[in-house]
Amino acid sequence: MASLRILLILAVFAFVQATAFAAASSDFEKMALSLREKAILKVEPPVVSSTSAPVSSRYQWKRDIVTTVFWVGERPTRNNPVPNNKSSWDSQWHRNFGGYDDPDPKARNGWITKKFTPRQNPFYIALPYNDVTLGRTKPESKGIPWYRDAFEKAGKSVCKGRWVAVQHGRRVAYAQWEDCGPFRTDHFNYVFGKERPKSNLNQGAGLDVSPAIRDYLGIGGKDVCDWKFVDARDVPEGPWTRYGDNNTFVLQRRGENLNVVDRNNARTAARSYR
Repeated sequence: MASLRILLILAVFAFVQATAFAAASSDFEKMALSLREKAILKVEPPVVSSTSAPVSSRYQWKRDIVTTVFWVGERPTRNNPVPNNKSSWDSQWHRNFGGYDDPDPKARNGWITKKFTPRQNPFYIALPYNDVTLGRTKPESKGIPWYRDAFEKAGKSVCKGRWVAVQHGRRVAYAQWEDCGPFRTDHFNYVFGKERPKSNLNQGAGLDVSPAIRDYLGIGGKDVCDWKFVDARDVPEGPWTRYGDNNTFVLQRRGENLNVVDRNNARTAARSYR
């Protein structure tokens, strides 16, 4: 009888040991998996999706804005009476861009025209405000959020080249502000305030986008999009970071001093960019 009790005690002891070992093994496995996941997160860079909304919340979205397409070298039409050989800030825009930014899909290769590699960012937009008129800085431009950081001298725009996000559906394109329009150059309270675009010949259009943006977002010649300003540091890598002597990210890769060549984005750009 005593030997039976001893056998039972030994059996219980063996069971407890096995259970404890299994639990310890399970805990060890969980700990090992946790450490592995943490190591992977440290090694792998975070994935930034260009189909998601921008990270920055500093600026507010302008929702449901009628959006039209324009391009460098566009000739005047009834609904676009001003030719686009020059912009509000560049009298030689056509030449400096590198030529005619042909919007015909058959004449394009990806995001650029087949005829040449653009010397400026093909992802460009126009908004209906110009902070400079007749060589003078407008008084209200001091209300531009980045004015103090970017201002260099009277008569030089603090708006040219600033980054903008344009959203259509689930896709977001990023672009630089390179011209003024559609139709107006004085609507400060829409571009920087809460007003809606004014009525015009294009159903109150408040944003012009380039053929590259049109193709990336998959919109028509007239569509509805959302847009907002973004700081350069919040612009993810994409086709908008690859081309152009005016492109913040191209300039950074070249090792240029942004305070000299891209002052309007210098204070908001990341310290380094690969």
